[in-house]
Amino acid sequence: MDKRATVDAAGATALILFSALLGFNQVIIRVVNEGLQPVFFAGLRSLGALICLSLWFALRRRPFGLKRDNLSAGLLIGSLFAFEFMMLFTALDFTTVTRVSVIFYTMPLWLALMAHFAIPGERITRIKACGQVMAFAGVAIAIVWRGGGGGQAGLFGDLLALGAAVMWAGIALVARTGLQDVAPDRQLIWQVGVSAPILLLAAPFFGPLVRELEPVHLWGLLFQIVVVVTFGFALWLWLLSIYPAASVASFSFLSPIFGVFFGWLFLEESLGAPIILALALVSVGLFLINRPSQVPQKV
Repeated sequence: MDKRATVDAAGATALILFSALLGFNQVIIRVVNEGLQPVFFAGLRSLGALICLSLWFALRRRPFGLKRDNLSAGLLIGSLFAFEFMMLFTALDFTTVTRVSVIFYTMPLWLALMAHFAIPGERITRIKACGQVMAFAGVAIAIVWRGGGGGQAGLFGDLLALGAAVMWAGIALVARTGLQDVAPDRQLIWQVGVSAPILLLAAPFFGPLVRELEPVHLWGLLFQIVVVVTFGFALWLWLLSIYPAASVASFSFLSPIFGVFFGWLFLEESLGAPIILALALVSVGLFLINRPSQVPQKV
C-alpha cells in the first residue's frame, strides 16, 4: 500500500481502536494480577510473544536477522523492556487503572526531553514546551491527589507507573539511536527475547508465582500475548508504514482517556475532579508535544 500524506478516515479509525486497546490493556493487567504474580505474568507474556513472533517469522520465511553489531543496543532495549513491564504490572497491584493511565501514557513527554539532548534536530519548540508543562502538571496533580474511592491509590504504585513511562521513553530512544537501522519487528524480538528470561528469573523474588488462578486470568494472559503484543504490534507497524509518524503519534493522547474511561466502566473506579483535571492536562499536553512542527527546526 502506498504511503499517505495525511491520516484518512480508515487510518483514524484504526488509530482510535489501537488507542482504545492500549487503554483497555490496563484493565486486563489489573484483572490478571489477581491470578498471577505481576512479574511472573510479564515474563510469561514476553515468552508467549516471542513464540508468536517466531511463528510469524517462520510463516513469512523471514530470518530473525539479529546481528552481533546490535548486541549492546539489543541487550539494552530488552533490559529496559523488562524493567518497564516489571514496574507497570507491579504498579497495578498498588494503584488504580485511572491513575496509571494518566501517568504511564506521558511517555512522549519524557521522550521529548531525552530527544532534545540526544537526537540532533529534535529540539523542543515553544509549543512543545507548553505541552510538556501541561503534561507534567497533570502528572503532578495525579500523584499528589490521594483521594478517590473505588480502588486503592498508593503513592508507590504511582511512582512505579512513572518509572515505567521513563523506561518506555528509553526504549524509544534506543530504537531511534542504537537500532535505527533494524526493522521494528526485529527490534521487538530483541525486546521480548531479552526481557523474558530477566522477568522469569526475577519473578520468584517478588512472592508466590501463582495467586488465586482462574480461567479468566489465563484468558487475559492469552489476550495480552496474542492481541496486545502480537496483533497490536502488527497494527502499529502497518499504520507507521503508510501514515506520517508525527500524525500517528498525535493520537497517543487518546490512550489515557480510554484508560481512565475503562477503569471507571469495568472496575468502578471513581474519578473525582482532580483526576479529571490531570487527565485533561496530560491529554492536551501530549497533543501539543506530538503536534507536527510547521517550520523546520534549527539544529
